[in-house]
Amino acid sequence: MEYKPRKMCIMLLILLQMLLLVSCAPRRCDPGYRGLCKPTVEEKPKCTDLLLSYCDDMSYAQTMFPNILGHKTREDAESGAEYLLISVVESLLGGQCNPDIRMLGCSVLAPRCEKDKVLKPCRSTCEAVFKRCGHTFDGIEMAWPYFLDCDRFFVSDEEGCYDPLEGLRAEQGEEVFDSMEIPPPEESASSMQFTYHSNAQMISVFKKIEEQCSDIARTYNIGRSMEGRELQVIEFSNNPGQHELLEPEIKYIGNMHGNEVMGRQLLIYLAQYLCSEYLLGNERIQTLINTTRIHILPSMNPDGYEVAVSGQQDSNYGDDEEGPRYESMNIGQNNAQNIDLNRNFPDLTSIAYNRRRSKGHRTDHIPIPDYYWFGKVAPETYAVMKWIRSIPFVLSANFHGGDLVVSYPYDFSKHPLGHNMLSPAPDDQVFKLLARIYATSHERMANENAQCGSSRYHSEKGIVNGAQWSSFSGSMQDFNYLHTNCLEVTVELGCDKFPPEEELFIGWHENHEALIAFLEAAHRGIKGIVKDEEGNGIKGARISVRGIRHDITTVENGEYWRILTPGIHILTASAPGYIRTMKKVRLPPRMMTAGRVDFVLEKSTLEYDMQEEDDAIPSMGTYDRFDPYNQYERYTLMADLSQNREERAEKPWWWNYFVLPGGPAPTWLLKQY
Repeated sequence: MEYKPRKMCIMLLILLQMLLLVSCAPRRCDPGYRGLCKPTVEEKPKCTDLLLSYCDDMSYAQTMFPNILGHKTREDAESGAEYLLISVVESLLGGQCNPDIRMLGCSVLAPRCEKDKVLKPCRSTCEAVFKRCGHTFDGIEMAWPYFLDCDRFFVSDEEGCYDPLEGLRAEQGEEVFDSMEIPPPEESASSMQFTYHSNAQMISVFKKIEEQCSDIARTYNIGRSMEGRELQVIEFSNNPGQHELLEPEIKYIGNMHGNEVMGRQLLIYLAQYLCSEYLLGNERIQTLINTTRIHILPSMNPDGYEVAVSGQQDSNYGDDEEGPRYESMNIGQNNAQNIDLNRNFPDLTSIAYNRRRSKGHRTDHIPIPDYYWFGKVAPETYAVMKWIRSIPFVLSANFHGGDLVVSYPYDFSKHPLGHNMLSPAPDDQVFKLLARIYATSHERMANENAQCGSSRYHSEKGIVNGAQWSSFSGSMQDFNYLHTNCLEVTVELGCDKFPPEEELFIGWHENHEALIAFLEAAHRGIKGIVKDEEGNGIKGARISVRGIRHDITTVENGEYWRILTPGIHILTASAPGYIRTMKKVRLPPRMMTAGRVDFVLEKSTLEYDMQEEDDAIPSMGTYDRFDPYNQYERYTLMADLSQNREERAEKPWWWNYFVLPGGPAPTWLLKQY
């Protein structure tokens, strides 16, 4: 019985040791008990030297991290897409709004710090910069940067803000800076820069014109190039965006060949000129814009232009040393698929030639054959064709380089083997009249001594039949004539396809009168409305001229325009289900305004009255068939199998520059995000 007390003593000793160990262990920090632990003291951010190289011209020398965006260190700020943007924004925007945008961005990325306290930039300054510069980001399809959100990262004067541009104000003077906020329309619209414009700069110029001449100017896009660049048009009219009754529509297209750049620049200058002269009260320009709807597409091939400017040769051109080399002067001529856009339109000229011996054959509104869609159709060609079909253009000019001449249809020869041969269109006399208007209004083009290039052996006073000079199929001017009511000529602006910038002013001086005179030519001839006996316009009625086997058709509301030479003409108006009506008109030689000739058609009791004229070209389908099998979409999908190509087409041209390896995609740069 003695072992029990001994056993109990041992257990008590063990328990006592455990209590001693517990009492000697350091006490845990329990915020619930005062005095058990000391609170952690975080070091407060302090002002530090401003070391961001692109912000070294700010009016202050100290900043603080974390910054307003939450970047914890200078290194974090420098590695972000925000800082990358302000470092290249001057180049992206073509020097516009510099250094305002950059300094505004610096005020957020490296905010002012005084007495270890961050001062936020003024909202009023941000709003002024946005008002003045917001359109420049639209010009490159970029959203206004989120970190320049005036309501989010900027504060009011009452909250104790500072002006991030005060250093800029000090340099330029308060008066000069204030004058920049709302520039006079005349100053900006007429300030032509005789240098080559990038695609972003061109779009920015158009946005400025649209703002300054908002009553008469509008920009819109007809599609995108193969590499995703906008095909932007600027329109001039006293009612932009709307077709007006009996007001002719005319278009100018430049830079179809990317390396032929003078036309591109001239059309940019023309847009600036129309805006500024209208505002200045130029009666001639005001009359032109008030009575005409003008559409200007300076660059049909922006991808080729970029290649031409950089002087780089696309890998698709081939490296075969034994084969023909792609000459340096032609780099950028074709689009990004190496397609010559002026050979890419449907060859309707061959169809017209093949049908000319058929009874009652016509050379107008020839449908696009279905087989055309199974070949390579460039997105630029597709966009322009849809554009041509959607607007009732009356007149058009297409600007090229490499010669000094105006050529007119046909471009494709009637020779059985396609050899160069005089191949006049039914409206040959009208085309010659139009070509002469441009050539004789040009400073040198009609001068025989000024001729250059191969056209001089065939041209006469600056004009030439296209097929006689250089025959080829698939041209845009032949397509316009044979598929629509539009008469188009091709203007070659000089033998140097890419002249030095010093010649841009001379080019404008030589061409600006011709550009205006040709626009005014849309008012030559006759115009009118074809109605039924109840006064309703008849769409699709035909206006025929005796001796010219090429009709034009009425559009919505029964309107029509027909450019004709001076003289006596016998006109006939006809439509299915109506009795045709004939009129005789005389156009004086110096008549510069279209004569009004209306027709009223009576209902026919014979359903067969228009049968001979209502026949579609056999086996060609109807005029309304446009890509009936959706073959274009299938083709473009096949052409874009590469993921990179798809992304390149969907994203703006600058996108890949901002996608940093391993970092999140800066989708805030995208306008649609």
